[in-house]
Amino acid sequence: MTATHNHLRTALELAAAGVPVLPLRQGKVPFGNCRGCAKNACGGRPNMKSAGPCQCPAVCHAWAAATTDTRVITSPTWATAWRQAECVGYHPGGVGLTVVDLDNAAAVTWARETLPATRTVPTTRGEHWIYRGVMRSSNAVRPGVDLKSRMSYARWLGPGDGSMAVLPPAVRALAVREETTRARARVVSSLPETAAWKRTVATGCRHTERYVRTGLERGLAMVRSHTESGAGSQAFGVARFLAVQHTQCPGPCGLDAIGEEIVAAAVSVGVPEPYARRAVANGLGTLSERAA
Repeated sequence: MTATHNHLRTALELAAAGVPVLPLRQGKVPFGNCRGCAKNACGGRPNMKSAGPCQCPAVCHAWAAATTDTRVITSPTWATAWRQAECVGYHPGGVGLTVVDLDNAAAVTWARETLPATRTVPTTRGEHWIYRGVMRSSNAVRPGVDLKSRMSYARWLGPGDGSMAVLPPAVRALAVREETTRARARVVSSLPETAAWKRTVATGCRHTERYVRTGLERGLAMVRSHTESGAGSQAFGVARFLAVQHTQCPGPCGLDAIGEEIVAAAVSVGVPEPYARRAVANGLGTLSERAA
């Protein structure tokens, strides 16, 4: 049985249970938008924060593409994505859940000492703690901790163990808003012009300059596209994704310079600099120390 068939079968089983699903590509991230949806030219899907008219049949707009419609899930348009999929994702908020994503052993220890017990799912590096209830999603609320609920996706790793508890105030408190929306007539904060990543600072990187710049520019465009909200969370995701690309490099790879460009992009759309730096630092994680 192929991986494609396994992922599709899992997705259909989840959809039958009312869980909105989507395929995730290499890196455990959503597929990119098609040309018609690039840079939100289509106006976005109706269920996004800024509701738009997009009815694209492709797997566009990340979490907003998640669905329980089996006709969509098994459509020829999605078939291409399933053939490339690394795993199945789902929209926790769409099924009334919040996932506390604990990314390392220290975060798991913190949760066990701080949060009410609930259903847990082992992950590659930590655990998912799943609660009944919906809230705003936010990344990097503390070291190694992300909150995935509304307007977010999580990787499906199985049903987990234990009884599911109601979303506690302690988890809601983690999402006290640190990220602000850009003011209409001014910028919340700004940075001096940041030096761009150059090959001269990445003498131990195994990638070509074109490869690094292409990936970085795509990531920066994603951060800058969040002009209303979510740029800080996007900066975290971009930093983490780009850092993963350098796990096999002997280093240095110039990740500090890459991080500065991501911070600058987030600040340019209104994210306070301290929040942007914290999100990017958490995204780069320990890799920045090894590959900088």
